[in-house]
Amino acid sequence: SMVKNEDFKITKGEDVLKLYQYHTHTAKHYFCSECGVYTHHNPRINPSLTAFNIGCVDEIDVFKLENIIVADGKNHPLDKKK
Repeated sequence: SMVKNEDFKITKGEDVLKLYQYHTHTAKHYFCSECGVYTHHNPRINPSLTAFNIGCVDEIDVFKLENIIVADGKNHPLDKKK
């Protein structure tokens, strides 16, 4: 999902987040240093927004969402042999 930066709040785990930047260093990509999951980023095209991994929101069970493809982090759809 995506929200304005002022509407995004990290409620726990901020101490284990790490920043990854490349190319122009405009976009900021964050991930958990303990498990490696992508948590959120500020896109280069609009750094005033925060896109975030809804799987990191405790109140949301992504497996109960309809019309959403859930990636388990291990079995990427493009890795499937044809």
